[in-house]
Amino acid sequence: MESFGTRLHRAVAERGPLCVGIDPHPGLLARWGLPDDVDGLDRFARTVVGALADRVAVVKPQSAFFERFGARGVGILESTIRQLRDCGALVLLDVKRGDIGSTVAAYASAYLDPSGPLHVDAITASPYLGVGSLAPMFDLAATHGGGVFVLALTSNPEGAAVQRARTADGRTVAQTVIDEISQLNRGAEPIGSFGLVVGATIGDTGHDLSKVNGPLLAPGLGAQGATAADLRTVFGSSLSSVLPSYSREVLNAGPDEAALRAAVDRVLADCRDVLAD
Repeated sequence: MESFGTRLHRAVAERGPLCVGIDPHPGLLARWGLPDDVDGLDRFARTVVGALADRVAVVKPQSAFFERFGARGVGILESTIRQLRDCGALVLLDVKRGDIGSTVAAYASAYLDPSGPLHVDAITASPYLGVGSLAPMFDLAATHGGGVFVLALTSNPEGAAVQRARTADGRTVAQTVIDEISQLNRGAEPIGSFGLVVGATIGDTGHDLSKVNGPLLAPGLGAQGATAADLRTVFGSSLSSVLPSYSREVLNAGPDEAALRAAVDRVLADCRDVLAD
């Protein structure tokens, strides 16, 4: 089974270093002139797939915006995942799951087992029950060629109180997460399958990302305030591992598909210029 890290490395080389979110929140549906219901959700998702699935390396549906419509919304999410993958995009499902024991194993099975209807290439996960509690996710991802992106340094202001708290050995909680994920990726080529989420709005982190050997997902670009140029400050010498992530900055250009593609071309050009450094 080809690893997620290998597939991601190839997708970025072929399509460019970019992740685009699918976040159909009520305000965005209204902006597109769509109703805030299942039909509006379906039309929104199909438009994004039609415009971007054959040109963006990674697409990141936010599960919550589909789940809020119940079973029919989850059905649309399943369909969206299939359509994205059929067009060659890698699917990173933004679910931020985290638990222990059999529950986290069930989450892993739901998203990382190829036999499941919600099977995706990678998921986001929360480590705040301990990074070790996510072991069933890491194990199943390794078995089936999947990936896991673990929250480390997030853009929301509330996160700092936990993530920058000091542990008994003097490291921050975030640095312990970084170091444990680095161990999981040790020796992987061309890049490990276990990534970190590091917000593009947080400035100089004061943390060591140099040994991660895995992808660094950078949300917060565009409408949330960060620019591609900010990636230099946040990631420094680790720029080559960054996967920039945009959502509203691109989606606000819809529902016209040509405008969505033009928005992707613009932000991708900005990211290429910075990451080439």
